[in-house]
Amino acid sequence: MANHLTPSELADVTGMKRREVIAKCMQMGVPIFQGRVDKTLFMASLKEMQGEPADELHSHPQIAEAS
Repeated sequence: MANHLTPSELADVTGMKRREVIAKCMQMGVPIFQGRVDKTLFMASLKEMQGEPADELHSHPQIAEAS
């Protein structure tokens, strides 16, 4: 299967709705280039986002110290 999918195709693969995929891309900073999304980047970003604690500032000591 191709690695660069349309939001509709990616929605089918992930079990999400098309609008959800687009919203997640915007939220995670995953680019939609020429109407296509890199599936590997999307899945990795989604997995990382779901694994992160709600308060990201305290989970990254370097960021917390710089504040």
